[in-house]
Amino acid sequence: MGQALIHQYKNNGYNIVLDINSGSVHVVDETVYGLLPQVAVLIEQGITGRDDIIGAIKLLLDHVEDREGSAVISSAMEEIMDLYEEGLLFTGDTYEQYIDQYRQRPTVVKALCLHIAHDCNLACRYCFAEEGEYHGRRAMMDLETGKKALDFLVAHSGDRVNLEVDFFGGEPLMNWSVVKELVAYGRSLEAPNRKKFRFTLTTNGVLLSDEMMGFINAEMNNLVLSIDGRKAVNDRMRPHRGGQGSYDEILPKFQKAAASRDQNGYYVRGTFTGHNLDFAEDVLHLADCGFEQISVEPVVSAADGQTTAHDGERDYALCEEDLPVLFAEYDRLAQEMIRRDKAGNGFNFFHFMIDMTGGPCVAKRLSGCGAGSEYLAVTPWGDFYPCHQFVGREGFLMGNVTEGITNRAIGEEFKALNVYTKPACRTCFARFYCSGGCAANSHSIHGRIDDIYELGCQLQRKRVECAIMIKAALAE
Repeated sequence: MGQALIHQYKNNGYNIVLDINSGSVHVVDETVYGLLPQVAVLIEQGITGRDDIIGAIKLLLDHVEDREGSAVISSAMEEIMDLYEEGLLFTGDTYEQYIDQYRQRPTVVKALCLHIAHDCNLACRYCFAEEGEYHGRRAMMDLETGKKALDFLVAHSGDRVNLEVDFFGGEPLMNWSVVKELVAYGRSLEAPNRKKFRFTLTTNGVLLSDEMMGFINAEMNNLVLSIDGRKAVNDRMRPHRGGQGSYDEILPKFQKAAASRDQNGYYVRGTFTGHNLDFAEDVLHLADCGFEQISVEPVVSAADGQTTAHDGERDYALCEEDLPVLFAEYDRLAQEMIRRDKAGNGFNFFHFMIDMTGGPCVAKRLSGCGAGSEYLAVTPWGDFYPCHQFVGREGFLMGNVTEGITNRAIGEEFKALNVYTKPACRTCFARFYCSGGCAANSHSIHGRIDDIYELGCQLQRKRVECAIMIKAALAE
Protein backbone atom coordinates (compact mmCIF):
# COMPACT_ATOMS: atom_id res chain seq x y z
CA MET A 1 0.00 0.00 0.00
CA GLY A 2 1.30 3.47 -0.87
CA GLN A 3 1.09 6.74 1.00
CA ALA A 4 -2.07 7.34 2.98
CA LEU A 5 -4.26 10.03 1.45
CA ILE A 6 -6.22 10.99 4.54
CA HIS A 7 -5.76 11.01 8.30
CA GLN A 8 -8.82 10.72 10.50
CA TYR A 9 -9.07 10.92 14.27
CA LYS A 10 -11.41 11.81 17.13
CA ASN A 11 -10.59 14.62 19.52
CA ASN A 12 -12.70 16.54 22.04
CA GLY A 13 -15.93 15.20 20.54
CA TYR A 14 -15.03 16.02 16.92
CA ASN A 15 -14.64 13.54 14.07
CA ILE A 16 -11.83 15.14 12.10
CA VAL A 17 -10.54 14.21 8.66
CA LEU A 18 -7.36 15.72 7.20
CA ASP A 19 -6.78 15.42 3.47
CA ILE A 20 -3.01 15.11 3.73
CA ASN A 21 -1.89 16.43 0.36
CA SER A 22 -4.31 19.34 -0.02
CA GLY A 23 -4.41 20.25 3.66
CA SER A 24 -8.22 20.39 3.63
CA VAL A 25 -9.85 19.63 6.97
CA HIS A 26 -13.38 18.27 7.44
CA VAL A 27 -15.45 17.73 10.56
CA VAL A 28 -17.83 14.88 9.74
CA ASP A 29 -20.60 12.80 11.27
CA GLU A 30 -20.24 9.20 12.42
CA THR A 31 -21.54 7.73 9.17
CA VAL A 32 -19.08 9.58 6.95
CA TYR A 33 -16.28 8.90 9.45
CA GLY A 34 -17.00 5.18 9.34
CA LEU A 35 -17.21 5.01 5.53
CA LEU A 36 -13.98 6.87 4.78
CA PRO A 37 -11.53 4.01 5.50
CA GLN A 38 -13.40 1.76 3.07
CA VAL A 39 -13.45 4.45 0.39
CA ALA A 40 -9.72 5.03 0.96
CA VAL A 41 -8.99 1.33 0.34
CA LEU A 42 -10.93 1.38 -2.92
CA ILE A 43 -9.11 4.48 -4.19
CA GLU A 44 -5.73 3.01 -3.23
CA GLN A 45 -6.72 -0.09 -5.23
CA GLY A 46 -7.24 2.09 -8.28
CA ILE A 47 -11.03 2.35 -8.18
CA THR A 48 -11.55 6.07 -8.75
CA GLY A 49 -14.81 6.61 -10.62
CA ARG A 50 -17.76 7.97 -8.66
CA ASP A 51 -20.23 5.29 -9.71
CA ASP A 52 -17.63 2.54 -9.28
CA ILE A 53 -16.80 3.64 -5.73
CA ILE A 54 -20.42 4.03 -4.69
CA GLY A 55 -21.26 0.67 -6.27
CA ALA A 56 -18.42 -1.08 -4.48
CA ILE A 57 -19.46 0.43 -1.15
CA LYS A 58 -23.05 -0.75 -1.67
CA LEU A 59 -21.78 -4.28 -2.30
CA LEU A 60 -19.74 -4.11 0.90
CA LEU A 61 -22.75 -2.88 2.84
CA ASP A 62 -25.50 -5.00 1.29
CA HIS A 63 -26.25 -6.30 4.78
CA VAL A 64 -27.85 -2.94 5.64
CA GLU A 65 -31.50 -3.84 5.29
CA ASP A 66 -33.41 -0.98 6.91
CA ARG A 67 -34.32 1.68 4.39
CA GLU A 68 -33.51 4.54 6.74
CA GLY A 69 -29.96 3.26 7.32
CA SER A 70 -29.46 2.70 3.62
CA ALA A 71 -30.59 6.25 2.85
CA VAL A 72 -28.17 7.68 5.43
CA ILE A 73 -25.29 5.76 3.88
CA SER A 74 -26.25 6.82 0.36
CA SER A 75 -26.35 10.47 1.45
CA ALA A 76 -22.99 10.13 3.20
CA MET A 77 -21.45 8.59 0.08
CA GLU A 78 -22.72 11.43 -2.08
CA GLU A 79 -21.12 13.90 0.35
CA ILE A 80 -17.81 12.02 0.26
CA MET A 81 -17.77 11.83 -3.52
CA ASP A 82 -18.62 15.52 -3.88
CA LEU A 83 -15.57 16.39 -1.78
CA TYR A 84 -13.46 13.91 -3.72
CA GLU A 85 -14.41 15.41 -7.08
CA GLU A 86 -13.85 18.94 -5.78
CA GLY A 87 -10.25 18.06 -4.91
CA LEU A 88 -10.81 18.33 -1.17
CA LEU A 89 -10.57 14.66 -0.24
CA PHE A 90 -8.27 11.80 -1.31
CA THR A 91 -6.12 14.17 -3.36
CA GLY A 92 -2.87 12.90 -4.83
CA ASP A 93 0.60 14.05 -3.89
CA THR A 94 1.34 17.36 -5.57
CA TYR A 95 4.78 17.89 -4.05
CA GLU A 96 7.00 14.93 -4.95
CA GLN A 97 7.18 16.09 -8.56
CA TYR A 98 9.15 19.11 -7.35
CA ILE A 99 11.92 17.09 -5.70
CA ASP A 100 14.42 17.14 -8.57
CA GLN A 101 13.71 20.81 -9.19
CA TYR A 102 14.06 21.48 -5.48
CA ARG A 103 17.40 19.67 -5.19
CA GLN A 104 18.85 21.55 -8.15
CA ARG A 105 17.59 24.97 -7.10
CA PRO A 106 20.20 27.67 -6.56
CA THR A 107 20.19 28.50 -2.87
CA VAL A 108 20.95 31.78 -1.20
CA VAL A 109 21.76 32.46 2.43
CA LYS A 110 18.88 34.33 4.00
CA ALA A 111 19.51 33.97 7.74
CA LEU A 112 22.37 33.90 10.23
CA CYS A 113 22.43 32.93 13.88
CA LEU A 114 25.19 35.07 15.38
CA HIS A 115 26.67 33.47 18.48
CA ILE A 116 27.45 36.83 19.94
CA ALA A 117 28.44 35.28 23.29
CA HIS A 118 29.76 31.84 24.10
CA ASP A 119 29.23 32.43 27.77
CA CYS A 120 26.23 32.51 30.07
CA ASN A 121 25.27 33.71 33.53
CA LEU A 122 22.93 30.76 34.12
CA ALA A 123 23.63 27.05 34.32
CA CYS A 124 20.54 25.48 32.74
CA ARG A 125 20.68 21.73 33.25
CA TYR A 126 19.40 20.78 29.79
CA CYS A 127 21.42 23.36 27.81
CA PHE A 128 22.76 21.88 24.55
CA ALA A 129 25.29 24.73 24.53
CA GLU A 130 26.99 23.56 27.75
CA GLU A 131 26.42 26.85 29.57
CA GLY A 132 27.48 28.70 26.42
CA GLU A 133 30.71 26.84 25.69
CA TYR A 134 29.42 24.72 22.76
CA HIS A 135 31.99 21.96 23.19
CA GLY A 136 34.71 24.59 22.98
CA ARG A 137 35.74 27.70 24.85
CA ARG A 138 34.09 30.75 26.32
CA ALA A 139 34.39 33.75 24.04
CA MET A 140 32.68 36.93 22.89
CA MET A 141 32.23 37.88 19.23
CA ASP A 142 34.12 41.05 18.39
CA LEU A 143 32.73 43.77 16.17
CA GLU A 144 34.92 43.00 13.16
CA THR A 145 33.92 39.33 13.09
CA GLY A 146 30.26 40.31 13.30
CA LYS A 147 30.67 42.82 10.47
CA LYS A 148 32.27 40.17 8.28
CA ALA A 149 29.33 37.87 9.00
CA LEU A 150 26.81 40.52 7.94
CA ASP A 151 28.86 41.29 4.84
CA PHE A 152 28.84 37.58 3.97
CA LEU A 153 25.06 37.45 4.40
CA VAL A 154 24.51 40.41 2.10
CA ALA A 155 26.95 39.06 -0.50
CA HIS A 156 25.38 35.58 -0.56
CA SER A 157 21.69 36.52 -0.32
CA GLY A 158 21.11 36.94 -4.05
CA ASP A 159 17.97 38.90 -4.87
CA ARG A 160 16.41 38.26 -1.49
CA VAL A 161 15.51 41.52 0.26
CA ASN A 162 14.56 40.46 3.78
CA LEU A 163 17.44 38.99 5.77
CA GLU A 164 17.19 37.44 9.23
CA VAL A 165 19.81 37.81 11.97
CA ASP A 166 19.38 36.22 15.40
CA PHE A 167 21.62 37.33 18.26
CA PHE A 168 22.15 34.14 20.21
CA GLY A 169 24.32 32.64 22.92
CA GLY A 170 25.06 31.72 25.60
CA GLU A 171 23.61 34.96 26.75
CA PRO A 172 23.74 37.75 24.12
CA LEU A 173 23.26 40.55 26.64
CA MET A 174 26.71 39.76 28.03
CA ASN A 175 28.03 41.29 24.79
CA TRP A 176 25.46 44.06 24.49
CA SER A 177 27.71 46.78 23.08
CA VAL A 178 28.60 44.61 20.09
CA VAL A 179 24.92 43.75 19.57
CA LYS A 180 24.10 47.44 19.27
CA GLU A 181 27.03 48.19 16.98
CA LEU A 182 26.15 45.29 14.67
CA VAL A 183 22.55 46.44 14.40
CA ALA A 184 23.81 49.89 13.41
CA TYR A 185 26.19 48.33 10.89
CA GLY A 186 23.38 46.21 9.45
CA ARG A 187 21.22 49.27 9.02
CA SER A 188 24.07 50.99 7.14
CA LEU A 189 24.10 48.09 4.66
CA GLU A 190 20.38 48.19 3.88
CA ALA A 191 19.93 51.08 1.44
CA PRO A 192 23.13 50.58 -0.61
CA ASN A 193 22.38 46.87 -1.06
CA ARG A 194 18.58 47.03 -1.23
CA LYS A 195 18.24 44.80 1.82
CA LYS A 196 16.19 44.86 4.99
CA PHE A 197 17.50 43.27 8.18
CA ARG A 198 15.08 41.65 10.61
CA PHE A 199 16.84 41.22 13.95
CA THR A 200 15.92 38.80 16.75
CA LEU A 201 17.46 38.44 20.18
CA THR A 202 17.17 35.48 22.56
CA THR A 203 17.80 36.21 26.24
CA ASN A 204 17.48 34.67 29.69
CA GLY A 205 16.63 38.14 30.99
CA VAL A 206 19.07 38.32 33.89
CA LEU A 207 20.81 41.41 32.49
CA LEU A 208 17.79 42.89 30.71
CA SER A 209 17.37 46.60 31.50
CA ASP A 210 14.98 49.37 30.51
CA GLU A 211 17.68 50.88 28.27
CA MET A 212 18.14 47.57 26.50
CA MET A 213 14.38 47.14 26.05
CA GLY A 214 14.14 50.58 24.50
CA PHE A 215 16.75 49.63 21.92
CA ILE A 216 15.21 46.18 21.34
CA ASN A 217 11.77 47.68 20.79
CA ALA A 218 13.18 50.15 18.29
CA GLU A 219 15.33 47.69 16.34
CA MET A 220 14.33 44.07 16.92
CA ASN A 221 11.52 42.38 14.98
CA ASN A 222 11.31 39.54 17.46
CA LEU A 223 12.38 38.86 21.04
CA VAL A 224 12.66 35.41 22.65
CA LEU A 225 12.42 35.37 26.45
CA SER A 226 13.56 32.14 28.10
CA ILE A 227 11.51 30.96 31.09
CA ASP A 228 10.19 27.48 31.82
CA GLY A 229 6.93 28.29 33.57
CA ARG A 230 6.15 27.87 37.27
CA LYS A 231 8.75 29.09 39.74
CA ALA A 232 9.69 25.63 41.04
CA VAL A 233 9.96 24.23 37.51
CA ASN A 234 12.00 27.13 36.17
CA ASP A 235 14.37 27.34 39.14
CA ARG A 236 15.07 23.62 39.11
CA MET A 237 16.26 23.64 35.50
CA ARG A 238 17.38 27.26 35.01
CA PRO A 239 19.45 28.20 38.08
CA HIS A 240 22.44 30.50 38.46
CA ARG A 241 25.78 28.76 38.73
CA GLY A 242 25.56 29.15 42.49
CA GLY A 243 22.29 27.22 42.48
CA GLN A 244 19.91 30.09 43.21
CA GLY A 245 16.84 30.38 41.01
CA SER A 246 16.23 32.93 38.26
CA TYR A 247 12.41 33.13 38.21
CA ASP A 248 11.88 36.01 40.62
CA GLU A 249 14.36 38.32 38.89
CA ILE A 250 13.29 37.62 35.28
CA LEU A 251 9.50 37.33 35.48
CA PRO A 252 8.80 41.04 36.16
CA LYS A 253 11.24 42.04 33.42
CA PHE A 254 9.58 39.69 30.93
CA GLN A 255 6.11 40.92 31.83
CA LYS A 256 7.25 44.50 31.30
CA ALA A 257 8.95 43.56 28.02
CA ALA A 258 5.85 41.83 26.64
CA ALA A 259 3.64 44.76 27.58
CA SER A 260 6.08 47.22 26.00
CA ARG A 261 5.76 45.34 22.71
CA ASP A 262 1.94 45.35 22.89
CA GLN A 263 1.98 41.57 23.30
CA ASN A 264 3.38 41.05 19.78
CA GLY A 265 6.79 40.46 18.26
CA TYR A 266 8.00 38.26 21.11
CA TYR A 267 7.40 34.95 22.78
CA VAL A 268 8.28 33.42 26.11
CA ARG A 269 10.03 30.18 25.38
CA GLY A 270 10.26 27.31 27.87
CA THR A 271 11.34 23.69 27.91
CA PHE A 272 9.52 20.86 29.65
CA THR A 273 11.31 17.76 30.86
CA GLY A 274 10.66 14.51 32.66
CA HIS A 275 10.40 16.55 35.85
CA ASN A 276 7.28 18.45 34.73
CA LEU A 277 5.23 16.13 32.57
CA ASP A 278 2.23 18.27 33.56
CA PHE A 279 3.66 21.01 31.33
CA ALA A 280 0.21 22.36 30.48
CA GLU A 281 0.28 23.89 33.95
CA ASP A 282 3.43 25.80 32.97
CA VAL A 283 1.85 27.07 29.74
CA LEU A 284 -1.26 28.19 31.62
CA HIS A 285 0.86 29.73 34.36
CA LEU A 286 2.64 31.86 31.78
CA ALA A 287 -0.70 32.85 30.28
CA ASP A 288 -1.97 33.77 33.75
CA CYS A 289 1.14 35.94 34.15
CA GLY A 290 -0.10 37.99 31.20
CA PHE A 291 1.88 36.53 28.32
CA GLU A 292 -0.02 36.06 25.05
CA GLN A 293 2.77 34.52 22.92
CA ILE A 294 3.97 31.29 24.50
CA SER A 295 6.16 28.38 23.46
CA VAL A 296 6.92 25.50 25.83
CA GLU A 297 8.72 22.71 24.02
CA PRO A 298 9.87 19.18 24.90
CA VAL A 299 13.46 18.73 25.91
CA VAL A 300 15.67 16.79 23.52
CA SER A 301 18.31 14.53 25.03
CA ALA A 302 20.48 11.77 23.60
CA ALA A 303 18.73 9.56 26.15
CA ASP A 304 15.22 10.43 24.98
CA GLY A 305 13.14 7.39 24.14
CA GLN A 306 15.90 5.10 25.42
CA THR A 307 15.42 5.58 29.14
CA THR A 308 12.71 4.41 31.47
CA ALA A 309 11.09 6.40 34.21
CA HIS A 310 11.52 4.98 37.69
CA ASP A 311 10.37 5.62 41.23
CA GLY A 312 11.91 8.55 43.00
CA GLU A 313 14.46 10.81 41.32
CA ARG A 314 14.82 10.55 37.55
CA ASP A 315 16.86 12.26 34.90
CA TYR A 316 15.17 15.01 32.90
CA ALA A 317 15.05 13.07 29.60
CA LEU A 318 11.68 12.07 28.20
CA CYS A 319 10.88 8.42 27.52
CA GLU A 320 8.28 6.36 25.67
CA GLU A 321 6.20 5.63 28.75
CA ASP A 322 5.72 9.38 29.24
CA LEU A 323 3.81 9.71 25.97
CA PRO A 324 0.27 8.94 27.23
CA VAL A 325 0.70 11.60 29.93
CA LEU A 326 2.09 14.12 27.44
CA PHE A 327 -0.69 13.41 24.93
CA ALA A 328 -3.27 14.02 27.66
CA GLU A 329 -1.55 17.29 28.58
CA TYR A 330 -1.73 18.53 24.98
CA ASP A 331 -5.43 17.62 24.89
CA ARG A 332 -6.05 19.40 28.19
CA LEU A 333 -4.15 22.47 27.01
CA ALA A 334 -6.07 22.57 23.74
CA GLN A 335 -9.42 22.38 25.48
CA GLU A 336 -8.48 25.14 27.93
CA MET A 337 -7.23 27.34 25.09
CA ILE A 338 -10.61 26.99 23.36
CA ARG A 339 -12.40 27.91 26.57
CA ARG A 340 -10.21 30.96 27.14
CA ASP A 341 -10.46 32.10 23.54
CA LYS A 342 -14.25 32.01 23.66
CA ALA A 343 -14.14 33.86 26.98
CA GLY A 344 -12.07 36.64 25.42
CA ASN A 345 -8.74 35.96 27.13
CA GLY A 346 -7.03 33.68 24.64
CA PHE A 347 -3.33 33.34 23.92
CA ASN A 348 -1.13 31.82 21.24
CA PHE A 349 0.76 28.58 21.83
CA PHE A 350 3.54 28.25 19.27
CA HIS A 351 3.11 24.52 18.63
CA PHE A 352 -0.62 24.89 18.02
CA MET A 353 -0.22 27.64 15.42
CA ILE A 354 -1.16 26.25 11.99
CA ASP A 355 -2.09 28.17 8.86
CA MET A 356 -5.02 26.23 7.40
CA THR A 357 -5.42 28.52 4.37
CA GLY A 358 -2.01 29.27 2.87
CA GLY A 359 0.73 27.69 4.90
CA PRO A 360 4.40 27.31 3.99
CA CYS A 361 5.71 27.38 0.43
CA VAL A 362 6.67 24.15 -1.30
CA ALA A 363 10.34 24.42 -0.28
CA LYS A 364 9.38 24.84 3.38
CA ARG A 365 6.95 21.94 3.24
CA LEU A 366 9.65 19.71 1.80
CA SER A 367 12.73 20.72 3.77
CA GLY A 368 11.87 22.89 6.75
CA CYS A 369 14.29 25.39 8.26
CA GLY A 370 16.98 25.41 5.55
CA ALA A 371 19.83 24.70 7.98
CA GLY A 372 23.17 24.29 6.27
CA SER A 373 22.05 25.97 3.07
CA GLU A 374 19.81 28.98 3.63
CA TYR A 375 20.52 29.33 7.34
CA LEU A 376 23.92 29.25 9.05
CA ALA A 377 25.30 29.76 12.54
CA VAL A 378 28.43 31.84 13.19
CA THR A 379 30.69 31.30 16.21
CA PRO A 380 32.34 34.18 18.10
CA TRP A 381 35.55 33.59 16.11
CA GLY A 382 33.71 33.48 12.79
CA ASP A 383 33.32 29.78 11.98
CA PHE A 384 30.24 28.66 10.04
CA TYR A 385 28.10 25.70 11.12
CA PRO A 386 24.78 24.42 9.68
CA CYS A 387 22.78 25.78 12.64
CA HIS A 388 23.17 26.77 16.27
CA GLN A 389 22.69 23.19 17.49
CA PHE A 390 25.57 21.89 15.35
CA VAL A 391 28.10 24.43 16.61
CA GLY A 392 31.11 22.59 17.97
CA ARG A 393 30.04 19.17 16.70
CA GLU A 394 32.87 17.37 14.97
CA GLY A 395 32.59 17.16 11.20
CA PHE A 396 30.18 20.08 10.72
CA LEU A 397 32.55 23.02 10.33
CA MET A 398 31.65 24.60 6.98
CA GLY A 399 34.08 27.53 6.74
CA ASN A 400 34.55 30.97 8.24
CA VAL A 401 33.69 34.63 7.66
CA THR A 402 37.10 35.38 6.15
CA GLU A 403 37.38 32.54 3.62
CA GLY A 404 33.69 31.84 3.15
CA ILE A 405 32.22 28.35 2.77
CA THR A 406 35.11 25.95 2.28
CA ASN A 407 33.31 22.65 2.89
CA ARG A 408 30.39 22.75 0.48
CA ALA A 409 29.71 19.03 0.83
CA ILE A 410 28.07 19.65 4.19
CA GLY A 411 25.68 22.17 2.68
CA GLU A 412 24.82 19.81 -0.15
CA GLU A 413 24.08 17.05 2.34
CA PHE A 414 21.68 19.29 4.24
CA LYS A 415 20.15 20.64 1.06
CA ALA A 416 19.28 17.09 -0.02
CA LEU A 417 17.21 16.43 3.10
CA ASN A 418 13.44 16.39 2.60
CA VAL A 419 10.35 14.44 3.57
CA TYR A 420 10.81 12.01 0.67
CA THR A 421 14.34 10.94 1.64
CA LYS A 422 13.12 9.58 4.99
CA PRO A 423 10.92 6.46 4.74
CA ALA A 424 9.09 7.24 7.99
CA CYS A 425 8.17 10.71 6.72
CA ARG A 426 6.74 9.44 3.44
CA THR A 427 3.92 7.70 5.31
CA CYS A 428 3.40 10.28 8.06
CA PHE A 429 0.29 12.47 7.88
CA ALA A 430 2.13 15.38 9.51
CA ARG A 431 5.02 15.51 7.05
CA PHE A 432 3.99 18.80 5.45
CA TYR A 433 3.67 20.45 8.87
CA CYS A 434 7.03 19.42 10.37
CA SER A 435 8.87 19.11 7.02
CA GLY A 436 10.82 16.07 8.15
CA GLY A 437 11.82 17.21 11.60
CA CYS A 438 15.08 18.53 12.99
CA ALA A 439 18.42 17.31 11.60
CA ALA A 440 20.16 18.21 14.86
CA ASN A 441 17.75 16.06 16.86
CA SER A 442 18.32 13.19 14.43
CA HIS A 443 22.07 13.57 14.83
CA SER A 444 21.81 13.70 18.63
CA ILE A 445 19.82 10.47 18.77
CA HIS A 446 21.20 8.46 15.82
CA GLY A 447 24.52 10.11 14.92
CA ARG A 448 23.23 10.98 11.44
CA ILE A 449 21.19 13.87 10.04
CA ASP A 450 18.87 11.96 7.69
CA ASP A 451 16.92 9.96 10.25
CA ILE A 452 13.95 10.85 12.44
CA TYR A 453 13.55 11.43 16.17
CA GLU A 454 10.63 9.09 16.84
CA LEU A 455 9.62 10.37 20.27
CA GLY A 456 9.61 13.90 18.91
CA CYS A 457 7.62 12.73 15.88
CA GLN A 458 4.92 11.28 18.08
CA LEU A 459 4.63 14.53 20.00
CA GLN A 460 4.56 16.49 16.74
CA ARG A 461 1.72 14.39 15.38
CA LYS A 462 -0.26 14.94 18.57
CA ARG A 463 0.31 18.70 18.40
CA VAL A 464 -0.91 18.82 14.79
CA GLU A 465 -4.07 16.93 15.74
CA CYS A 466 -4.74 19.32 18.62
CA ALA A 467 -4.04 22.38 16.51
CA ILE A 468 -6.50 21.27 13.83
CA MET A 469 -9.12 20.47 16.47
CA ILE A 470 -8.77 23.97 17.93
CA LYS A 471 -9.36 25.47 14.49
CA ALA A 472 -12.47 23.33 14.09
CA ALA A 473 -13.82 24.26 17.51
CA LEU A 474 -13.26 28.00 17.05
CA ALA A 475 -14.84 27.95 13.60
CA GLU A 476 -18.22 26.90 15.03
